[in-house]
Amino acid sequence: MTYQEVLDYLYQQLPMFQRIGNAAFKKSLDNIITLCEEMGNPQHTYKTIHVAGTNGKGSSSHMLAAVLQEAGYNTGLYTSPHLKAFTERVRVNGIELPQQYLIDFVEQYKPLFEQVQPSFFEMTVALAFKYFADVKVDVAVIEVGLGGRLDSTNIISPEASLITNIGFDHQNLLGDTLQAIAAEKAGIIKTSVPAIISTKQLEIEKVFRDKAAAVNASLYFAPDKYSLKLKSRTLENQVFDVYADGKLYLPDLAIDLTGIYQEYNLTGVLQTIDLLKVRGFSVSESALRTGLAHTKQLTGLKGRWQVLGHNPLTICDTGHNVDGINQIMAQLQSLKPKQVHFVFGAVNDKDVTTILNLLPTTYTYYFCQAQIPRALPVDELYQKAVTVGLAGEKYTTVSEAIAAAREKAAPDEVIFIGGSTFVVAEIEEL
Repeated sequence: MTYQEVLDYLYQQLPMFQRIGNAAFKKSLDNIITLCEEMGNPQHTYKTIHVAGTNGKGSSSHMLAAVLQEAGYNTGLYTSPHLKAFTERVRVNGIELPQQYLIDFVEQYKPLFEQVQPSFFEMTVALAFKYFADVKVDVAVIEVGLGGRLDSTNIISPEASLITNIGFDHQNLLGDTLQAIAAEKAGIIKTSVPAIISTKQLEIEKVFRDKAAAVNASLYFAPDKYSLKLKSRTLENQVFDVYADGKLYLPDLAIDLTGIYQEYNLTGVLQTIDLLKVRGFSVSESALRTGLAHTKQLTGLKGRWQVLGHNPLTICDTGHNVDGINQIMAQLQSLKPKQVHFVFGAVNDKDVTTILNLLPTTYTYYFCQAQIPRALPVDELYQKAVTVGLAGEKYTTVSEAIAAAREKAAPDEVIFIGGSTFVVAEIEEL
C-alpha cells in the first residue's frame, strides 16, 4: 500500500469522529483493550502522563512535552485531532510519525482491524502506543481525545494525571451539567497516581475531591500553590513572574504560547513538573525555561493564537466552545483593533446559536463551511448569524472566505480565522 492508500483506507473504513461526529464515539474500552493486548500492551513499557480537560489540554500537553524533551528525555506526544497531516498526532521529540511506519502498521494489523472493527480514534491510539514502544521513548504525554473515563487513551497507568479547564462541550456525550462533564474528565484519575487540576472551579471542586478520595490519589489544585503576575504580552510571547506559596519563584518566565488563556494552563503544567520531579524525573530550571519559551518550535504546535501575517494582522485560533470563544473575544478586544474581519465556520453538533450570541455585532463576518461532513452548512450558519444580528457574507469554502477578508481588510485592521478546529485546518499557509 502507498501512504495515500493507507490514509484512504483509514478515513473510509474506520468511523472517524473528526468527520462524522458522535456516531464514531465508542462508549467502551473493549476495542482498545483488545487491540493493545494483540500488540503486547505496548503502553505499559514506558512512563506516561495523561492530560484531559475541555480547553487547554492540547497546549498543556505540548508544554509538558517540550519541557521533558529539553530535559533530555526521549519524549512521545500523542494529540488529536490533526490540522494538516495525520502524522501530527504522533510525535517523538517534536518529529512526526514516519509515513512508512504507518504503512507497515496498517498492513500488519489490517486483519485485526477487520476483526475488531475499531473506530479511527481507537486505531490511532493503538498506533501511538505501539510506535512509542518501538522507538523506546522514556516518557509519553498522552492527550485525551474526548471526555476521559471512556476515552481510548484511558488504559494507561500514568505518572501523573492533569485535568485542565472544565466547560461545556460535547454535552450530548458527556452530560449537560459541569458536574457531569467533570465526572467524565475525572475518570482519568487513577489509584495512587497524583492528580493535578489546573483551574479551581468551585462548582465542580467536589467532583475531583470525591474521585481522588475514592481511588486514594493525591489531589493538587495548581492555583493553591502557584499564582502568576503578567509582566508583558506581545504577539511573540508572554512573560510572567511566577509565585509559589506567595513567594517569587520564577521571575520573568517566558512562554511562546500567547493566548491569554495560557495562564490557566501554565499553573497546571508547573505543578505537574513538580510532581514528576518527586517521582524521580530530573528537570532543571534551565530545561523548564527553555521548554516553555520554545514550545512551538520544539513540538510543532499550531493553531493556538497563531499569527499568520501582518498588515493586516492575521491570527487564527482553534477555540470553538463557549469558554474558548470568550477568551478569544477578550484577546481580540485587547488589541484595540480598528476593525475585525472574522472568518467563521462551525460544526453541526455544537450549540452554534449560543456561540454566535457571544460575537460582537460590530465585526465584519465571512461565514464559511469546512470540507468535512460534520461542518454546519454555510446557508444554515448564515441564517442563524443574521438572526442574532451579525453582518457579513457567506462563502462555500474556507479559502474563499479568507481571500475575501484579505481583499477587504485594511492594513491597520485585523483578520481572525476560527470558530472550529476544521476551519483552522484549511488555512493554506498553516
